[in-house]
Amino acid sequence: MHVFKKPARRLAAAACGLLAAAALPVGPADAAAVTNAAAGANATISRAAGPATPPVPDRYRRQRLDWQPCADGALECASMSVPRDWYHPDSGPDLTIAVSRRRAADPAKRRGVLMMAAGGPGASGLPRPARLASYSPKLAAAYDIVGFDQRGVGSSTKVVCSDQGKVDTMFGGGDLRDRSAAAVRHTFDRAREFVRDCERNSGPLLPYITTDQAVHDMDLYRELLGVEKISYYGPSYASFLGAYYATEFPRRVERVVLDSNIDFTGDWQSFLTGQPMSFQRRFEQDFLPWLAANDATYHQGRTPEEARASYERVRAALHDRPLDVEGTLITPDHLDAAATNALYNVSQFADLAALLGFLEHPEEAPAETRKAVAGKFKHVMGAEFIADFFSVTCGDTPWNRDGRYWVERSAEATRVHPLAGARELTFSSVCANWPRTKAPRVKVTGEGLPPVLMLNSRNDPATYYEAAVRAHRGLAGSRLVTVEGGDHVQFQNGNACVDAYVEGYLLDGALPAGDAVCPAARR
Repeated sequence: MHVFKKPARRLAAAACGLLAAAALPVGPADAAAVTNAAAGANATISRAAGPATPPVPDRYRRQRLDWQPCADGALECASMSVPRDWYHPDSGPDLTIAVSRRRAADPAKRRGVLMMAAGGPGASGLPRPARLASYSPKLAAAYDIVGFDQRGVGSSTKVVCSDQGKVDTMFGGGDLRDRSAAAVRHTFDRAREFVRDCERNSGPLLPYITTDQAVHDMDLYRELLGVEKISYYGPSYASFLGAYYATEFPRRVERVVLDSNIDFTGDWQSFLTGQPMSFQRRFEQDFLPWLAANDATYHQGRTPEEARASYERVRAALHDRPLDVEGTLITPDHLDAAATNALYNVSQFADLAALLGFLEHPEEAPAETRKAVAGKFKHVMGAEFIADFFSVTCGDTPWNRDGRYWVERSAEATRVHPLAGARELTFSSVCANWPRTKAPRVKVTGEGLPPVLMLNSRNDPATYYEAAVRAHRGLAGSRLVTVEGGDHVQFQNGNACVDAYVEGYLLDGALPAGDAVCPAARR
């Protein structure tokens, strides 16, 4: 029996999951971690350096957060004004940062503020406190859990680049494995056009959509909440934000949990060019064996090799003849995007397997499933998400600007790690054409910080383990909890071992004596 003959509701839900955009006291802000970033491009910030940002003007420090129910009613929301450039707060227009809060459920047990942020970069952090509070009643009782939309994102002042149609062409227009001269030329042309759109629509804002600027927003938020210190939980890109915040404001943090870590001791170029390896590893070591073990259900091959051949057969058919589903043209790029998104959590493996069955025999799928697949495959990457993603990743750190280098490097990535390596030229060519950054480099060392609890799975496809180990080694005093398996984001993932470490630390300050290991979450 073909898998798409399962109930349409299940398959429609699978389609909805696979292409969700993937892949964060009154007194002057503590700037003891900052050197003079205005002195030149890529000045280095380290804790030992001494203050450099000017005092926070009173018009920012004395504003009041007007808390009102959020649109969904689960949280309180407000907005705050921040300078566009924290190093020159009197130049340029103010930006608006949307913030959210869920007060501690038990005021008698309240121990402070737990700030959290979203990943991406490009995802919204505004609704996140509600989910965390629901998942962990213990933390919800003890903390005011607060979130925010980072500058450039969501309900905050947004960065705008290309429209959705152009973004669709960049990431879902055909087959990114195509290495022909014409295909490479078109990739560079589209990248340059995307950057021109960013400069035309958001040019004066682009230099200030950086992690360094965002952590100053976070510290103003802390001050407006009326607390001297915060605790912090940040997964994925939010690990980068948390490490930078702790480095630049070391006297403002109490307990810090960094989950599924980007290598915040390095740069974006080295980190992102490592991702094709980890996505391919997750695909080959975890998904394909799972698919083979479930051949009786999905009929994609009884061995990992047969399952891989089935995936490539479906992909090749889309290359030869893209599939029109209710007006949405599905290409190999769409399949690769759905596959990489499914690898984030083992709970999504069945969705990808069901999708492969649908793509083999779409004519037999129920109308509800066809409609759901068409809707979710229409946009591989959201235009708003990708605008902020590139603003941060291209603007935080310098990139190699030699096009020939990227053609050669991405060709090798496509050959060895095709699942995500095929998209490397698209990502790198944008950053190679991005306006030169003047963002300061932040040297994360852990100096002067309380112990930081870090979490990472061994086969995480997005924030790969090798990068987490480098970050751990560079962050003095940190403890790394290694989680077996390959899910992305460990806390709030139904793993009792991980949850015990996180809650024990945030509630009682308990830490393992050294690095520790947790089994994968039970499914």
